[in-house]
Amino acid sequence: MTFSPQLEAKFAKLLTIYPPGRQRSALIPMLLYAQDEVGSVTPEVIEEIARRLEIQPLQVEEVLSYYSMLHRKPLGKHHVQICTNISCLLTGGEELWKHACQKLGIGHKEVTPDGRISLEEVECIGACSWAPAIQVNYDFYHKITPRTLDQILDSLKSSQ
Repeated sequence: MTFSPQLEAKFAKLLTIYPPGRQRSALIPMLLYAQDEVGSVTPEVIEEIARRLEIQPLQVEEVLSYYSMLHRKPLGKHHVQICTNISCLLTGGEELWKHACQKLGIGHKEVTPDGRISLEEVECIGACSWAPAIQVNYDFYHKITPRTLDQILDSLKSSQ
């Protein structure tokens, strides 16, 4: 499997960061970078990363099954994660989750029919002091209300 020159450069750099015999430490970053480029962690991605790190594909599968930020199915162009852990839950996170599901017509780890937005309920995004919080791709939004959530979702629907 071949990746873009930019991703190949990231992989090459990652493999130099870790001491000999410890390149397996690059597994999670490699999976995340590949997922961003390919759209999901496919069987081909698993095989290729295992080959590059000189580990068994099963070892990649074990990591893939443990981390919720790694996905086997393609996500939407805009992946919306809504925290419903305790701090967010107590400040309206569950209501935001229900609101987003209703507004988008999708549920947990589902994608809108046009492929633009995917939705995921998450346990924690590390923003307890600013709850309730959401994350869209790699951007965080804090102290979200149903109104601000609507504004964010509407902008995602209309963005290129």
